[in-house]
Amino acid sequence: MSCRSRAVRNANAPSEKKLIIAAARELAETEGWEAVTTRRLAEEVEYSQPVLYSHFKGKDAIVTAVALEGITDLAAELHAARTAAHDPAAALAGLSTAYVAFAEQRPALYEAMFSRHVDLPFATPEAPPALKEAFGEFVAAVRPYAHDTAPRDAGRDPLGRPARPGHADARWPHPPRGPGAQAGGPPGQVHPGAGGLRAGRMRVRAASPSLPPW
Repeated sequence: MSCRSRAVRNANAPSEKKLIIAAARELAETEGWEAVTTRRLAEEVEYSQPVLYSHFKGKDAIVTAVALEGITDLAAELHAARTAAHDPAAALAGLSTAYVAFAEQRPALYEAMFSRHVDLPFATPEAPPALKEAFGEFVAAVRPYAHDTAPRDAGRDPLGRPARPGHADARWPHPPRGPGAQAGGPPGQVHPGAGGLRAGRMRVRAASPSLPPW
């Protein structure tokens, strides 16, 4: 490749990458991620496979780029929803609605962001700015409700009411009863890692059946 040709290719590199990412997103949304291969993408964007490999090492790298673009989009939508609200309660509700709508309207993109293998550092100083911005929107939405950080009086329940006799350390003001009861704990107390979270996840899945099963 001549110096002039190499310079032209380098100048076109950003637009080529964007085109490949856009094609991968569209193909995944219409046919699923199993249909996204380097051969199929090369046909869709009318590039040779070596051109694709000059930008991405393989499919996982393309999925990672799609996921990062999706997180950038999600952060912007969460910010718009949160800042459009007139009070903290509306901000939290708006952010929650925006998050669920994002997942329902872009299931393949959501899958790339949270279910598929991607090479993105989460919860580390090296995390991309888009990840920090998206997480920051959740932090901003719940911060108004995180004012009470003092240790709770062992003689009172989470609502500040006197605990029942013999259950001063009970976590739940109204312990549910059922198969999720924690062995060895107060009657009817549900362990957060057992039936409680599982039942909550089932309720979320029932309300939004298009969300991925994770």
